Amino acid sequence: MPYLTPTATGLSSTDVRLGFGIPGFAHPLVAPAEWAELTRPSTPLHWVVLNVAHGPGTRPDPHCLEAVGRLRNAGVRVLGHLDLTYGARSFGELVSDAHRYLDWYRVDGFHLDRCPTERAALPEVRRTVTTLRALIDDAYIVLGHGTHPYPGYAENADQLVTFSGAWSDYRWSQVAEWTAEYPPERFCHFVHGMPRGHLDEALRIARWQGAGTIYFTDRTERGGASTAWESMPGYWDEIVSRIGPGVSE
Repeated sequence: MPYLTPTATGLSSTDVRLGFGIPGFAHPLVAPAEWAELTRPSTPLHWVVLNVAHGPGTRPDPHCLEAVGRLRNAGVRVLGHLDLTYGARSFGELVSDAHRYLDWYRVDGFHLDRCPTERAALPEVRRTVTTLRALIDDAYIVLGHGTHPYPGYAENADQLVTFSGAWSDYRWSQVAEWTAEYPPERFCHFVHGMPRGHLDEALRIARWQGAGTIYFTDRTERGGASTAWESMPGYWDEIVSRIGPGVSE
C-alpha cells in the first residue's frame, strides 16, 4: 500500500482539481456566518451535508429551511445526513429519516455517515443505497467510511470518504492500491486539527492520493470527531483561493 499513488485518470497528480465537501456545520443559528459563506460565488463546493439534529429532526426547522433554500438557489448540492452507526441502525429507521429529509428539505442525496467497511456488511448497505436512489432521481450518495473499505463499496456510491481523522494521522496515511482504478472524483478526505502552516503539504497528499473532494480544518474534536466540522477553519479564505476555479499546482 503506497503512500503516494498516481490516479487512474491519465492526469498527473498535480492536475487533480479539488473541491470541498462540507461534512456538516453546526445549526444555522449557531453558525450563521459559516452557512452564509457557502453561497459565496466561485467557491468550489461539491456538496454540503445537512445534519439538523443527528438526522432530520422531528419537524421541519425554519432556520435550516432558509439555509438550504439559499444553497439550492446558488446551485449547491445538499445531502441529508444518515448515521448508519457501522451497521447498527435498522433499514426502516434509515429510510424513514430519508423520507423526512426529502419531504422537508428536498435534499439532492445522502451522506451515509459511519458506514461499515467490511465485505459482510456490503449487501445491507447496497440494499439501503438502492432504496435511496429509488426515492430521488439522480440521487447523489456518499458513503462515509472514514477509512478504505472493501473495494466493492465503490460500485455502490458516487463517492467514498476514505479518510476522516486527525492531521497527525493524515500526514503519514497510506492509500489503498485499488483506489487507483477510479478517478479522483470518487474519493473524499476529511482532516481536522491541521495547522495553517501545513496546508500545502495536505493539498499535496490529497492530490497524490487521488482525492477530488476535501475538507481541511484547524478545528479539533471535543468529545467526538463531528464537533471538528461544526465551524469553518481559520484559513478558509486562504484554502478557497488555493483551490478555487482556475487554480492548480
